[in-house]
Amino acid sequence: MTDEHRTPRPEDDAARLGLVVVGEAAALHSGDEAALDASEQNIRDTIDEMVDEPLTPRQEQVVERLASAGGTLTAGLSGALAAQTGRSVDDILEGAARSVVWQQRLADQRDAAGAEDPRDADPRNADPRNGGQREDAGGQQRERRDENGRDED
Repeated sequence: MTDEHRTPRPEDDAARLGLVVVGEAAALHSGDEAALDASEQNIRDTIDEMVDEPLTPRQEQVVERLASAGGTLTAGLSGALAAQTGRSVDDILEGAARSVVWQQRLADQRDAAGAEDPRDADPRNADPRNGGQREDAGGQQRERRDENGRDED
């Protein structure tokens, strides 16, 4: 089977969308209308290539606006982080793009290793307090309640 007939994994699609969002943020920060137009076209093209069936016009608008909103949020957060750290916005966005690619590579490695839980393949997720088992990232903040709505201990 060739790559053109391979069904993309969710991780591949997520990475691609992540890079589209970072591209939108970079275009917003550049202030260049041509870059912004190209980024918006990239959003449309990416969505068109990812969907199995044509979207309705309304669905297409919603998905495009979600990607654009993600870019706007990324641009704002990158600008704030750049201002706080004294680094350039371009450096921050480059780091974001590298992180997206890195996450996709980790997914490739997990798939190749056949890890049962993909997060277990990354040793940085191990928690030494519980014998090296991974801790749910949000588990400590999440409230736990029993079936009656009472807090569980």
